[in-house]
Amino acid sequence: MKRRLKKLTNNNNNMICDVETGVCGVAGSGEMELIDLTAPKKTIELYYVTDPICSHCWAIEPQFNRFLEQYGNYFNVHTVMGGLLEKWGDGFADVQNGIAGPSDVAGHWREVGDMTRMPIDGSLWYENPVTSSFTPSRVFKVVQKHNEKLASVFLRRAREAVFAFNQNISNAEVLIELVNDLGLDGSAIVNEAEQPAGQKLLNEDFQLAASLGARGFPTIIMVNEENKGVKIVGGRPFEYYVAGLKQVLGEDPKSKQQPALADYLAKEKLLFSKEIEVMYDLEQAAIKDYVEKELSTNDYEAKEVLGETYFVKN
Repeated sequence: MKRRLKKLTNNNNNMICDVETGVCGVAGSGEMELIDLTAPKKTIELYYVTDPICSHCWAIEPQFNRFLEQYGNYFNVHTVMGGLLEKWGDGFADVQNGIAGPSDVAGHWREVGDMTRMPIDGSLWYENPVTSSFTPSRVFKVVQKHNEKLASVFLRRAREAVFAFNQNISNAEVLIELVNDLGLDGSAIVNEAEQPAGQKLLNEDFQLAASLGARGFPTIIMVNEENKGVKIVGGRPFEYYVAGLKQVLGEDPKSKQQPALADYLAKEKLLFSKEIEVMYDLEQAAIKDYVEKELSTNDYEAKEVLGETYFVKN
């Protein structure tokens, strides 16, 4: 009878090799396993029709960004400017929503901010109103022409500026500073945006939005290879977008793990409490302890605006 070799195991030392399984380290569940290392093929085109001063677009940032983080490997994202406000005057009014002039927007914005807890000041509408959303939209399009990734960052920074920090993003000086902070030449970009070519780029987005049947903001449209899809209009919970993706795919999508908070903050630079709550399924009361557990005190600074806490990457 052959002498049976003693099985060597040590849970704390991967240098110990098992002479029976022939494995150094942790063995798998069996001798042979089928694995799939291929990422899902991006077969879905996602069109996000929006506007820099769309309050409900700002309000869905927590839900939509989580959707992008966990399911973005399924689709290609196209951000499309829709043209919310060309200019005041000439009979412009949104009577249905009680908006006949700039001052009427302030109360609407504050209501959206209070309801969703994505902070919105809105007082600029009384004394220093945005004259046109076409202006920052054209800057977005020019930045996008130069660098698609930075265009998304610009849109986020513009929204932070106008909603939370009450800056007029139709003002050239504000736009130049925002673009400079991206590492681009703000004066050159803003000047390019004001040329006829800048409006031409924006008109192309308007035509695309019209062809998609987008009449309100936010509108998110997901289309599959068979040119069939779903259209989601207005602010919706995170699960709503996942359900839409499932419908377009024809199967349950597999989610990626949420990013570590340190990585998420490093990427975004600034996160409001509501964004962290939605990303990690937390209650507002749990945010302080969660942030202290996940981040080094040297990594961030906690601040407050309009009664809401936000965190800035150091």
